[in-house]
Amino acid sequence: MTVPLLKIGAVLSTMAMVTNWMSQTLPSLVGLNGTAVSRAGTSEKISPDEGWQVFTSAQAPDGKCLCTAVIPVQGSCSRDLRSLQLRQLLEKVQNISQSMEVLDLRTFRDLQYVRNTEALMKGLDSRLRVASEGHKALNARSFQDLKEKMRELLPLLPVLEQYKADSRLIVHLKEEVRNLSGILLAIQEEMGAYDYEELQQRVLLLEARLHACLQKLGCGKLTGVSNPITIRASGSRFGSWMTDTMTPSTDSRVWYMDGYYKGRRVLEFRSLSDFVSGQNFVQHLLPHPWAGTGHVVFNGSLYYNKFQSNVAVRYHFRSRSVLVQRSLAGAGYNNTFPYSWGGFSDIDFMVDENGLWAVYTTNQNAGNIVVSRMDPHTLEVLRSWDTGYPKRSAGESFMICGILYVTNSHLAGAKIYFAYHTNTSSYEYTDIPFHNQYSHISMLDYNPRERVLYTWNNGHQVIYNVTLFHVINTAGEL
Repeated sequence: MTVPLLKIGAVLSTMAMVTNWMSQTLPSLVGLNGTAVSRAGTSEKISPDEGWQVFTSAQAPDGKCLCTAVIPVQGSCSRDLRSLQLRQLLEKVQNISQSMEVLDLRTFRDLQYVRNTEALMKGLDSRLRVASEGHKALNARSFQDLKEKMRELLPLLPVLEQYKADSRLIVHLKEEVRNLSGILLAIQEEMGAYDYEELQQRVLLLEARLHACLQKLGCGKLTGVSNPITIRASGSRFGSWMTDTMTPSTDSRVWYMDGYYKGRRVLEFRSLSDFVSGQNFVQHLLPHPWAGTGHVVFNGSLYYNKFQSNVAVRYHFRSRSVLVQRSLAGAGYNNTFPYSWGGFSDIDFMVDENGLWAVYTTNQNAGNIVVSRMDPHTLEVLRSWDTGYPKRSAGESFMICGILYVTNSHLAGAKIYFAYHTNTSSYEYTDIPFHNQYSHISMLDYNPRERVLYTWNNGHQVIYNVTLFHVINTAGEL
């Protein structure tokens, strides 16, 4: 009774090989990792024989970079009949694979039933032999017992019928697999020079160019914010967490600072996965306590507001020392001009594509938000703008591409309500929905390297993807 299972295992192994080859090859031919490709315009004429080349770029709603690619005519699969045939074959392979899995489970279940009835069959066989040897020994009670044993075995009949049907199905599916294998071999031969290894190299090249596409995108205007993505729930109601806004993508460290005043303990996690699990971290003990939650990590240094002062501090993680500290002239502190949620949030440091910024206010500008661009090495204020927006009416704020975006509340129902453009020294009122899932935001910062918003929301560490309207830079090659 184990033979059908052995046959199923062999066929499933063949199917797994076919499905694996198809899943690795086909997406490489018709799109990268299933990502849709969008057309946003062209930048130059490209010969169709020069290879796969990116010639335009756009921003997807989830924040990912999308680029249009020109695929050479030779071996072009997106419009070729063979591409359609490959997709149809893939669907067929997947259907067969699902059928084989169902068949495998059903056969295993039936085999277990047959094994369980083996003892009943042996007992019945013994009683039948005794009955056939001497009819006199078969009294009424023994005959009734024999009938009961026979009745217990009746469910075995449909199981055996199912086995016969499954065996015919296995033969049919094996023939289908042989046919598919033959067609796939023929398609591989027709592909000629574009064998799997070369296709894989072309995909790697395209991946590199798609990655470069993100760097090629110019600064853009915020048009939307995604739904929140909760990374972890930990700590108190107030705090901040962040990744470095400038280091290479290989550096995935996460910094965590619980609380909004008098804190000195900064936890450095090796990666986001370590942060989620709460493992593999080192502790930094700051020489000066912090105030508020407007800290930012920029190029290996932490920038924060020193408690009970308007002093900006730059702490270097590698040397574990303060490199520089400087007073922000006239800036309020100790809840003089905080955001609407309070929490000593008078001074808020930010980083965007243009560098380091400080957001605060002074008595001289009547409590309206001041945006200052700062030298990250000396903490000197390079230039300042008076936005005209009262800081105590703001829930939180963040910078993207030189534009300050302000939320109208730190509570549920918040929107991104106000935008100040430093390049034109002008402002506008906006109406960008912003889902405040846990109803109390005490930290909101943009990371230009990852193009996401980091948020501390009522003891939850949350991120948001952003959608930007970009000015595409098409000069030069990717």
